[in-house]
Amino acid sequence: MLKQELLIHKSELEESWQLQSLEKWFIEKRIYKEKKYENAKSTDDALDFIHDKAIEHKLELIREITRDDLLKLLEIRMKRILKFNVDKAEEDLQKILDEIKKVQHNLDNLIAYAIKYYQDIKKKYGVGRERKTEIRNFDTIDTAKVAVANEKLYANYKEGFVGYGMKKEEYVCECSDIDDIIVIRKDGKYMVSKVSDKAFFGKDIIHVAVFKKNDKRTIYNAVYRHGRTSTSYIKRFAVTSITRDKEYDITKGEAGSRLLYFTANPNGEAEVIKVFLKPKPKIRKLVFEQDFAELAIKGRDAQGNILTKNDIHKITLKEEGVSTLGGRRVWFDAEVLRLNADGRGTFLGEFSGEDKILVITKDGNCRLTNFDLSNHYEENIKIIEKFDPQKIFTVIHFDAEQEFFYLKRFEIEEATKELSFISEVENSYMLDISDDKFPQVKIIFGGKHESREDEIIDAEEFIAVKGIKARGKRLTTFEIDKILFDEPLQKEVEEDENEEISGDENGTDDIEFEIIEPKEEEEKHETQKEVKKEEKKKPTESKKEDKDNKKDDKKPSEGGGQMTLGF
Repeated sequence: MLKQELLIHKSELEESWQLQSLEKWFIEKRIYKEKKYENAKSTDDALDFIHDKAIEHKLELIREITRDDLLKLLEIRMKRILKFNVDKAEEDLQKILDEIKKVQHNLDNLIAYAIKYYQDIKKKYGVGRERKTEIRNFDTIDTAKVAVANEKLYANYKEGFVGYGMKKEEYVCECSDIDDIIVIRKDGKYMVSKVSDKAFFGKDIIHVAVFKKNDKRTIYNAVYRHGRTSTSYIKRFAVTSITRDKEYDITKGEAGSRLLYFTANPNGEAEVIKVFLKPKPKIRKLVFEQDFAELAIKGRDAQGNILTKNDIHKITLKEEGVSTLGGRRVWFDAEVLRLNADGRGTFLGEFSGEDKILVITKDGNCRLTNFDLSNHYEENIKIIEKFDPQKIFTVIHFDAEQEFFYLKRFEIEEATKELSFISEVENSYMLDISDDKFPQVKIIFGGKHESREDEIIDAEEFIAVKGIKARGKRLTTFEIDKILFDEPLQKEVEEDENEEISGDENGTDDIEFEIIEPKEEEEKHETQKEVKKEEKKKPTESKKEDKDNKKDDKKPSEGGGQMTLGF
């Protein structure tokens, strides 16, 4: 490659020397003043004259003179001719010759030139010019998944039109202009097509949505009547791949078939339905229930199971369903800032239903997202995890308005928009955040207070849990060198509670006895009544109960096992 560059550069230098040599000769010999040149009737006559003169003067050039060379001489302006300097022209030509010799030397010593070339690159782009870009692995990107939802999808369900240009019709969802959509009609026919401004799919549409290829979690639950008979089938199926613009059928394709019930479930939910039959003399049970969870999920072409052979009057929803697919295990790949279900990166957890992902950024903002694998995330992520509404976060932040560091503890609010949990005043920033249960904050003093001993703060005792918009509590008014989270405390809450219940550590059990006594006396009184009633009939049991009562009268042990239960 270096050799090719040198050859190209040499060719350019030779071409420049050729043209400048001709130009010097043309001006220096005043060819443009010749009568035959001035009186030439055409361009060809002028070019022939110049060419004859060049042969006459026996010019020593690198190559033969071409018509293009002569045409460039005709383009020389008089202003340039008047400013022409012979000595300067000679100097320029000599510089070009020297450069040609240098290039030829490099061609003859190509290995030495290559070594020097790379040494020069290292010297020029080495120290002080370190890489600022970040090298990452690249994931396989599906353009349909990363496309921005820049359009709104509308539908006229009765007339059968769907598109993003029908703004007066019923809103369906947001989409991008390269998405595919799935449209299902009442007669059981359905089709996947590219979204457009307006398209006709057939009358009596019952479902419109953006179609995701290879989506195994979106499950369709359906009940359909077979042809014009009274037999109805029930089925659950997924549509993972399909030929675009080809019509498919949920039913068996018999004329007169129609859907009696249909739902699309993004996470494989299975609801319970109530079926009402049309009254007939021999039908005893006119209403019955059917749980979709009892059905297996099959292919889209499966006919399904027979629900009933009697005419159905109507079908209603009895109970909302839960997912039958189990949770989706989701990982976050920090290399490509994407979610995946392939085990790459950090495991976030198992997601289902309305579960959310919490994203906290380094600039003090937080938001909740769904667990769709097409989600994109920014680079400045501090925490990304499965959302736990009960988790408490502790934040150290600088408030530019007050010019102090503050500590705050809060729970993330379940909101759809991004929220800032630090001051929005310019130059405010988050120093650090912790999700430890009992965090400690270490303050290292500086400046004129450098001699002060480091301070350790128990965050739980220092400040209570506040709202997400609260400023928090000022950490100190002294000059600070550094603030950071120290090793968290290990507190055993359950043991503390047991200690409170157990009473006095010195072994005195007077209070324990007083707490239990009312219950024991009541039990004793009731037992005595039962003994009197059964004394004659069951003397053996009576003696046994008397024996038990005597045991109950004994003072409880210091361990307090019975006391704790009674308390």
